[in-house]
Amino acid sequence: MSTTEQIPFLDLIALHKDLEEELLSTLRDTLRSAAFVGGPKVEEFEREFARFCNVAHCVGVASGTDAVRFALTAAGVKSGDIVVTVPHTFIATTEAISQAGGRPDFVDIDERTYCMDPRNLEEYLECQCSRDAKTGMLIHRRLQAPVTAVVPVHIYGQMADMDPIIGLARKFNLIVVEDACQAHGAEYFSKVANAWKKAGSIGHAAAFSFYPGKNLGACGEAGAATTNNEAIARTMRILRDHGQAQKYYHQIEGYNGRLDALQAGFLTAKLRCLTEWNRKRQEVAKRYEQAFAGIDGVVAPLCPDSARSVYHLYVIRVQQRDALQKHLAKSRIGTGIHYPVPLHLQEAYRHFQYPVGSFPICERVASEILSLPMYPQLRADQVRRVVQEVEAFVSPPHAPANVEQVQQGAL
Repeated sequence: MSTTEQIPFLDLIALHKDLEEELLSTLRDTLRSAAFVGGPKVEEFEREFARFCNVAHCVGVASGTDAVRFALTAAGVKSGDIVVTVPHTFIATTEAISQAGGRPDFVDIDERTYCMDPRNLEEYLECQCSRDAKTGMLIHRRLQAPVTAVVPVHIYGQMADMDPIIGLARKFNLIVVEDACQAHGAEYFSKVANAWKKAGSIGHAAAFSFYPGKNLGACGEAGAATTNNEAIARTMRILRDHGQAQKYYHQIEGYNGRLDALQAGFLTAKLRCLTEWNRKRQEVAKRYEQAFAGIDGVVAPLCPDSARSVYHLYVIRVQQRDALQKHLAKSRIGTGIHYPVPLHLQEAYRHFQYPVGSFPICERVASEILSLPMYPQLRADQVRRVVQEVEAFVSPPHAPANVEQVQQGAL
């Protein structure tokens, strides 16, 4: 491999190359049937994705944002309710909470996994809230509003620690909607159930995004919500289609949030490859992990024994992150930052008046994280070069012993 070869952060061209004829066949079928909205292709994908997630119901929608919003509304979040999530996520999580009528509030993350820390959630519920003497409802004392739901975010392909979160939700009678938009196929070992559980199968409902760069991505915008609750699924189907279960008979005001048949067909074709793609991502992550082991100045992502991450992103932490990103760019290596500004410090949420320091772990992580190239087609020699350049920056001029180990076939 040339040391000047560009290594993209994400290679969607390579990913689609082997599927091109099947995707074109899906396009032709859709054009010839003129079934563009709903119909057999959407129903087929919903069945297949529900089976993949080990759930009873899948509802195809227009985006991951719609999936979170419809799941919250259908599960019972009402106007003015507080919904607890994390500040380390894409703004779509909190947009959906607001659009469902809720008020997002935050707890800090686990510094090792970057997911919601159940200990911080417990502290929030126990110390910042109290039960109303008359209704028994949990009320946030400062905000004087009911706390009714929690949205754990399975960030970067890693599932949150769900057993204690579900335990707290049951104790305080909270709705749980998993934001699984980055976790297609990720798994969590539930000690309570003594079984591995797929992302999207644990909460009252869950949301997935099929934005093109996701582990399972459409060729455009798309999303889905999953649930084991028939009533929640039925309500989400009504919400996505202008509040109607029967054409022109509207039970409620809804939205135009339907999944296009063409995108459903593309997703069905890609879903057959997802398990293998995820396996290849895990292999790439293992190469990174072994090569970074022992390199001072680089914190590699942790995947606990209770989780099987699908590595939507491979995110390291370093000091002088911005300088490293510039160094890698000069070496023709693409990177990303997910996410540089925590949500509580975003201009959009200035009116919530969270001061700097409100969520110190999230704020520290946000200044240090850097997403490295990660996709199923990333070659071992490309991983070696990425690691070489990172090590050259963080520990010059030492010889990259770990990379040499990779070159000798250890991986």
